[in-house]
Amino acid sequence: MSPNDSVLIVGTGALGCLFAARLAAAGQHVSILGNWAEGLAALNNRGVTLVLPDGKKRNYVVRAGSDPKEFAGAKVALVLVKAWQTEHAAHQLFESLAVDGIALTLQNGLGNREKLVAALGAERVAFGISTNGATLLGPGEVRAGGDGTITFGNHARISALVDLLTAANFATEVVEDVDALAWSKLVVNAAINPLTALLDIPNGELLTRSTAREISAALAREVADVAHKKGVILNFADPVAAAEDVAQRTAANISSMLQDVRREAQTEIDAICGAVVEAGKALGVPTPANEMMWKLVSALRPA
Repeated sequence: MSPNDSVLIVGTGALGCLFAARLAAAGQHVSILGNWAEGLAALNNRGVTLVLPDGKKRNYVVRAGSDPKEFAGAKVALVLVKAWQTEHAAHQLFESLAVDGIALTLQNGLGNREKLVAALGAERVAFGISTNGATLLGPGEVRAGGDGTITFGNHARISALVDLLTAANFATEVVEDVDALAWSKLVVNAAINPLTALLDIPNGELLTRSTAREISAALAREVADVAHKKGVILNFADPVAAAEDVAQRTAANISSMLQDVRREAQTEIDAICGAVVEAGKALGVPTPANEMMWKLVSALRPA
């Protein structure tokens, strides 16, 4: 099988495994490029394991490796690494993505698209957001944490990706304004991820704790305020309702940031709340709730 016939997923984490399983279940050949040796070994030995809501497991064959040259000529790639890993992923894709290929980032935080464009060129980078939840249970093993929608920014090469993901039973839509897309996702990420990480609770529990819900609402409003000051028109009228809707639809999901904290791994707080604070300072918009979340989550790991 040549790379041209395979969907390349960059990242062996929760979303990388979820997308790999869903695509493979739909009959697609899937390759996974990553750096986590234990995860790559599990994927090659038994395939990607999807844990269903009833607890049953399904395994799907994938090809996994750490050398980007093994996947040279890839036509379609999904970038699903952590924000702090994006620059490395961009260098890997420079060696593996075909000249006429397309890489779609569905990552959290700001700045990922720009790093990929710097390495690959705008014609080979598409941007999107996903509100699908996933929890990594072990190397190569994932449990879905709630269905959502994949929203794509319009791009000349996006149709192949839309078709692939629609065939894998993902809900998809295409919009014109990628800045609106990026900041709309940032509203949701900032309102859910840091609080769940600090409180060690699944997404839905934010809605059952009055004080947590109040703080989450403040985080969402601050991001919306910064976006409005930048002239960005969000994809929803009420940022609080939008964040709470995602929390409700992914109620049982363990956020990616909480998963990182539990593994004592580096989080994406700099690219989420940190990015909001920096943008707010540049525009003269106060963001005290996001600044506090930035400091508190950062304090969970030694400096």
